[in-house]
Parts: sequence; C-alpha cells; structure tokens
Amino acid sequence: MPFTPDHLHELNTLIKFNLDTTQEGLKVHSNADPQIIQAMARLYDKGLVTQIDGGYLTALGHEAAEHARELKGLLSEGAAAEVDMQCCPGKKLPLSATQ
Repeated sequence: MPFTPDHLHELNTLIKFNLDTTQEGLKVHSNADPQIIQAMARLYDKGLVTQIDGGYLTALGHEAAEHARELKGLLSEGAAAEVDMQCCPGKKLPLSATQ
C-alpha cells in the first residue's frame, strides 16, 4: 500500500518538531494551509500530539517523528546505498515489490 497524500502531510508535519527537547511544541494557526491543519488534527486523533492544533509530541509521537526523520534520511540522495551496505553487506535489496 503506497503512502497517501494524507500520510505525506503527516510525515512532513512530524519532522518539523524539535526532537532535542520536550519543552518545545508547534502551533498550527487557523489561517495555515488547510492540509497542515488537517494533518495535525489527524496526528492528534492518533495520539501523536497533545493538542488538535499541535502542542507537544506524546511519547508515541516522538517515536514516530524519529522514524519519520530516519525514513527521510534513508530516502535522501546517497543514503540508500549506505543503508544497503549497513543492513545487508554483500547483498542487493530488491527495487520492486509485489502487492
């Protein structure tokens, strides 16, 4: 199952949080892009943030944001080859998968 546009908006929202501190949150204002407002509301519904318009990451949200950043790094140019070597030395990972 591919990522939906909603998933991408949620991932992009998660990576905006500062993971170096739990004392800093985000606030989505009412005049923000509607897709960002909706993404934050979905993150709230999933228990990843403390307020419907942002707030702080929950423990689960912090973990999700860490994974989102890791995924972004893996998908960045040049990172895939490095990961390929770290996880499976001497093996090539398939480029396509069946659904």
